[in-house]
Amino acid sequence: MRGGAAERFWGVARAVAWRSIHNFVTNPALLLPAMIFPLFFFGAFAGGLSGVDSSPGFDYPNGYTAFEFGFVLIQASAFGGVFTGFGLARDFESGFGRRLMLAAPNRLGILGGYAIAGLTRALMVDALLFALALLVGMDLSSNAAELLALLLLALVVNLGIAMWAAGIALRFRSIQAGPLMQTPVFLVLFLTPVYVPQELLASWVEKVSAVNPLSPVVESSRNLIAGSYDGLLLAFLCGGALILLFGLWAVSGMRRAEAAGG
Repeated sequence: MRGGAAERFWGVARAVAWRSIHNFVTNPALLLPAMIFPLFFFGAFAGGLSGVDSSPGFDYPNGYTAFEFGFVLIQASAFGGVFTGFGLARDFESGFGRRLMLAAPNRLGILGGYAIAGLTRALMVDALLFALALLVGMDLSSNAAELLALLLLALVVNLGIAMWAAGIALRFRSIQAGPLMQTPVFLVLFLTPVYVPQELLASWVEKVSAVNPLSPVVESSRNLIAGSYDGLLLAFLCGGALILLFGLWAVSGMRRAEAAGG
């Protein structure tokens, strides 16, 4: 019985993931925004604010380009998770999601398929962003293990935010819920140490950033680029908590969709 349930789950997940990935790579309206937005933010932050690295107290060893790359990588992965919710909501709005739920022998496999597709898209975007950063001369001190940890950290964020967005999509089943998926993520991301290290923040921003669960993730990503594992355990604990919390949120959203007849 357990083997059969697992087979049904992965069968549905593979089919949904393949369809989502195919639609992503063959539809410029989906592909271009996902690729261009992270590059735009990286150029705007790393290039337009490069003078920040000469500020008193800014002592990040790898320069401002690497400092901002750490944030933009996490931001790109998080927004990729939001796009996963967009795709799910769009499919329900078109009627495909309801047909899929009627046909799927394991409906949680639908959620798994969208998550796999989201992780695949994140890998593509992160690879492009990383290539651009190296092309413009980012100072990288990481070894292979640290780069792998950096990638895993970005994927953990992608999965956690994808589950948040999926929970919204399954409750509203309409792309009109897009702002509810995106706005909280945008606010939380920009209340981390975006432009300067945590110790240089002041006023209420410093207090909010200090308790923001994504702050350790952003700071750890920068440490990994600089060749340090400092804060990595806390970062993965925060990311794992997001996956657990929002995973339950997404599963309950699937139950809501089932109760509503898809």
